[in-house]
Amino acid sequence: MGKVLEVKGLSKQYTKVLAVDNVSFDIEEGEIFALIGPNGAGKTTTIRMISTLLKTTAGDAVVAGHSVNKEPEKVRECITYLPDEAGAYKNMTGNNYLKFMAGLFCTDPRQIIECVKRAKEICGLGDRLNDKIGSYSRGMIRKLLLARAVMTRPKLAILDEPTSGLDVINAIEIRRMIKRLASEEKMSFLLSSHNMLEIEFVSDRVGIIAKGHLMVTGTGEELKARYNAQNLEEVFERVVIENEIH
Repeated sequence: MGKVLEVKGLSKQYTKVLAVDNVSFDIEEGEIFALIGPNGAGKTTTIRMISTLLKTTAGDAVVAGHSVNKEPEKVRECITYLPDEAGAYKNMTGNNYLKFMAGLFCTDPRQIIECVKRAKEICGLGDRLNDKIGSYSRGMIRKLLLARAVMTRPKLAILDEPTSGLDVINAIEIRRMIKRLASEEKMSFLLSSHNMLEIEFVSDRVGIIAKGHLMVTGTGEELKARYNAQNLEEVFERVVIENEIH
């Protein structure tokens, strides 16, 4: 397996604030990597630089061989980014929304049909796709958005709080969907979430960021052993407190 993402010394300086400082990590093909940290730690800034929504101050991120600094257009062809606050057009039916979005990414009519077919299979909403999105529950909308995000088979799917606000059953279904796509289709994921249970269940490796610094990376088991912790919440707490002390 090759590296789909290589983050190399990534930094972001705002006027008086160094939001991200020399962050480096990588993601393999088919790997689910979770970037976690307290509010204001630099997670979203890092994600937005990788997504080409923010310019870097220093360093680089390379997605499928393309630099976010030198080839942002090529990077955007390789990724999908689903932010926490993403929404859908409530007056559209699910079917029409998928067709509309597929048309933005594909020019070949056959590709559009294939993308829509794939999205329908992934979201599992069946006949409800004939209904307007305004009648959907939050869980249904999130499934639709995730299916839309991955229907083009991106090399890297970047998901910010993928199950935020969902009930337990819908959250479990979304997590299983992500794991299935990584396992069966070798799609790579960069996740951000405040739900440690979710991170422990879904991710292959975890990176914990605090005050703009990537403090530690490793599998859940490696991190629990290193910090003599029973779960990832305890690891998270100890890493953040350790950073506060230093």
